[in-house]
Amino acid sequence: MQKIQAGNHQAFTMLVDRHLNKLHGFVQRMLSNPTDAEDIVQETFIRVWQKSSQWQSKAKVSTWLHSIAHNLCIDFFRRIKTTVNIETVELIDPHQPANSKQQQDVAFQVQLALQQLPESQRSAIVLCHYQDMSNREAAKILKISVSALESLMARGRRKLRKILENQSADLLGEI
Repeated sequence: MQKIQAGNHQAFTMLVDRHLNKLHGFVQRMLSNPTDAEDIVQETFIRVWQKSSQWQSKAKVSTWLHSIAHNLCIDFFRRIKTTVNIETVELIDPHQPANSKQQQDVAFQVQLALQQLPESQRSAIVLCHYQDMSNREAAKILKISVSALESLMARGRRKLRKILENQSADLLGEI
């Protein structure tokens, strides 16, 4: 980061290469729209370049990047002020490719259910579960206490379980 702060383009390229995929996965899970996710990730790296002087060495670079991306996602949600149309949500590639049709179907149903959670619960679950961040790192990104994060996670998991149970019941009712 010190090299980036000094205007080193090669250091910036290395930072992008190192963090692009994980950051893109986070934003894509938040938005469920690959095009908007690409825009947000691009804007995140633009801000990193422009505001590199604001980074403080006490923060992990990945935490700072996720914090910028998360704030841009929140701004995006505020701008569009619409609910997600569950019928048009695209399946997002998981970290590991699904080995079977059943695994793909489950991944798709989880993604649909995630989009129905309130933004704060979805953010907490995506950061901790999909981005493999510690509760402390996720809490810092969300600008909340660790106990508040744990509460969001618990409520989010309960709601996610309920949504998935309802989806299963609906599917069984159609058969």
